[in-house]
Amino acid sequence: MNNDKTVGLTRTTGYQIGVRRTLPVARDRIWSYLLSPEGLKAWLGDLAKLELEPGRAYRTGDGSVGEVRVVKPLEQLRLTWQPRGWERASTVQIRLLAVDSGKTTVAFHQEHLDGPLTRARMKLRWEEAIDRMTNDADRAPNDE
Repeated sequence: MNNDKTVGLTRTTGYQIGVRRTLPVARDRIWSYLLSPEGLKAWLGDLAKLELEPGRAYRTGDGSVGEVRVVKPLEQLRLTWQPRGWERASTVQIRLLAVDSGKTTVAFHQEHLDGPLTRARMKLRWEEAIDRMTNDADRAPNDE
């Protein structure tokens, strides 16, 4: 019997990926950036506004669809996300963890991915989103 575990494959949620980084930006500024049109475009897609209410559906300019599931202001956002062409929706969670000295750890977690190639693509997407956040979030306005 082979006990090798495939990286990122879970027993119940398919493939998953997690990306996290600590940024030298306060949590309120990162939250504001995530929900600004520029921030939404960086991580979710072309969307002017995301209605922060569980059960609210959304559609981005590229045809991705989903539904908001959990909103804990300044801490957590969880939603489904299904880009055009995907057979099923995945679940994306963003957590913001306050760190000493005005820093924030940003953690993206995504599950229900269909395979290792999608997992690799999503890892790059979330790393790029955090890179943009690093460059842009400090310029975001305080709480909207």
